Amino acid sequence: MTRCARLRRGAGDDASGSPRRALRSLGRRWQQLDDEARELERELATLIKTAAPPLLAEPGVGPDTAGKLLVIASDNADRLRSDAAFAALCGVSPIEASSGKTKRHRLNKGGDRQGNNALWTIANNRLIHHPETRAYAIRRSAEALSRPSAAAQKRSPAARSSAASNDTSPAGSTASSSPTSPPRPHST
Repeated sequence: MTRCARLRRGAGDDASGSPRRALRSLGRRWQQLDDEARELERELATLIKTAAPPLLAEPGVGPDTAGKLLVIASDNADRLRSDAAFAALCGVSPIEASSGKTKRHRLNKGGDRQGNNALWTIANNRLIHHPETRAYAIRRSAEALSRPSAAAQKRSPAARSSAASNDTSPAGSTASSSPTSPPRPHST
């Protein structure tokens, strides 16, 4: 795009001048929009750092995911009475999916999709970069869980730690805010 923005105007109104002018105009417009987007991202990051520094201190949480979680928490403050309510709101609460003698759980398919996406991003980031989370995933894999199952179960503690960091409930969070605290054991 930089090359397009630096194109010089062609001489006259010949056939090669029009595409060159269009490319130059598009290149300059793209640069303006890119600068504006970066400025807005810096402002948003500053606002999030001011509003929720503990949330940003959690491993795997960046300004984008923190912003999504803060919007969800602020839009539904009256519904967030516990960490479990926040997990249900984001669609990561376990619901029973048992059949016969087999007792198992699956993730709730309802909830806010942006919140679910933010928690998924945090869980995957932690699985890649956070040693304690990797150890947790290895331990859960040894229990014969697949990587998606381990990631799904990691989203619940991510929701708990995010809810604890947000601390939007009137009584405050009662759960541990440790990012590596394992979820309640599920029968498989």
